[in-house]
Amino acid sequence: MRAWEIVSGDGVDALNLADRPMPEPGPGQVAIKVHASSINYRDLTTIEDPISRGLPFPTVPNSDAAGEVTAIGAGVTKFQIGDKVMSCFFEDWAGGPISKAAMDSALGGARQGVLAEQVVLDAGGVISMPGHLSFTEAATLPCAGLTAWHALTRPAPIKPGETVLLLGTGGVSVFAQQFCNIMGARTIVTSSSDEKLERMRDLGASDLVNYRTTPDWDARVLELTDGVGVDRVVEVGGPGTLQRSINAVRVGGAISLIGVLTDAGGEIVPTNLMRKSISLRGIYVGSYDMFEEMNRAIAVHGLQPVVSETFAFDDAKSAYHRMRGAGHFGKMVINVN
Repeated sequence: MRAWEIVSGDGVDALNLADRPMPEPGPGQVAIKVHASSINYRDLTTIEDPISRGLPFPTVPNSDAAGEVTAIGAGVTKFQIGDKVMSCFFEDWAGGPISKAAMDSALGGARQGVLAEQVVLDAGGVISMPGHLSFTEAATLPCAGLTAWHALTRPAPIKPGETVLLLGTGGVSVFAQQFCNIMGARTIVTSSSDEKLERMRDLGASDLVNYRTTPDWDARVLELTDGVGVDRVVEVGGPGTLQRSINAVRVGGAISLIGVLTDAGGEIVPTNLMRKSISLRGIYVGSYDMFEEMNRAIAVHGLQPVVSETFAFDDAKSAYHRMRGAGHFGKMVINVN
């Protein structure tokens, strides 16, 4: 079977499409024929800089896959051959607080990833697909979908009528918009593209702010909330946007820090966090229990993930180049089989 491999620190163009032996499941494992694998910004940066992460060569990239079970190892009772399933970002985070052991089980990093025609995973790191989704749609859930769900439901879920600030229109932010619709929350969305902002409006966004034409977008967010600020921020920018997010959130509000998409550095004023009693919480995907909870909500509401583009397996490099260009809206998916 074929698999894409990171074989050096020379970036996307150095990815190698290799022939590997067909993997067989051991005790407690399942074999999965991969039909689709979505890509995340984390996958791109891992490919671009594997050496600083201490990755062994070769390493298969990507954490997100959807496919069907083809073989079952001894002791596995929760799956049958033919079941439609997804990978979990962390193979070993069943529930409760995150731990070092859970972090060390991340696919496409600490452990081999899923950009392959066939993979073997621990049964505890495999979860059933919502029945109404295609493989392409389901492949978007393990990282971006679950990250957005985690950000909006922990430590307490968003309440109907609350206001959430979403930065950008990537996979996490688009999922967050869709979940806010389910939860009855108002959203304010920022982007540098009016076209993308209008697409977010079509998805249910309440207010739109173009940060290129309105560089003091935090002040605009305060205007839109009558000077109060938003209840929660899904913060994907990092150092370049965090201070403005702090300015835009209400007293006693919360910021879910997810990503560091901004390359520019930024200065944070800690006293602003203290004086406004803001909760700043790092979010690193989520547990199996959260994944199950999210899947139930997706199934009940018939939510359809937004897929921006699909790519053939042989053309996987183009998907990563497209992500680096930041022209996508929602998720990009590589169709494997």
